[in-house]
Amino acid sequence: MTLTCERLRDELVDREAIRHCLMRYCRAIDRMDRELLLSVYWPDAIDNHLDFSGPPEAFANHSFALMANMDQTMHSLGNVLIEIAGDEAQVESYFHAFHRLKEQSDAPARDLVAAGRYLDVFAKRDDQWRILRRTVVMDWFRAYEDSGDWSDGLLGIPVTPGGRKPDDISYQLLELLRGG
Repeated sequence: MTLTCERLRDELVDREAIRHCLMRYCRAIDRMDRELLLSVYWPDAIDNHLDFSGPPEAFANHSFALMANMDQTMHSLGNVLIEIAGDEAQVESYFHAFHRLKEQSDAPARDLVAAGRYLDVFAKRDDQWRILRRTVVMDWFRAYEDSGDWSDGLLGIPVTPGGRKPDDISYQLLELLRGG
């Protein structure tokens, strides 16, 4: 089947909209930006996320409660495979997630690194792509008994880690990323 220039352009626009939604998810979860997180899902979506299965509002409550026990998180996406069929797309995205668990009175801070895949069904409604169904597949993880020592900085250069909404510097410096 030969794609016309218009059809090819439409497909590329759809693919970029899906990728942008995935990137907004990573930003939302790492910055604990509830409004942004909810904007990547349709209200009737279901997220099957390890020990959780439910709608977006409940997922936000669940994940932000867990992340309250973490100083930092960072989610990165790698391979993204997108298959579009009309107003639905099946998407597989590889992820790496880094978590720094807070120091407790009886234990030092420690790191958790995980890798896996988001298996998503996206739906296009009113010319907007969002997640309709998500299943998380865990392919690899490693729990460390400690965490990096930030007290001496990076090569002796003092470093302040990124924060969460609204304290992260991106909410002051990047107007387009401020969100709601």
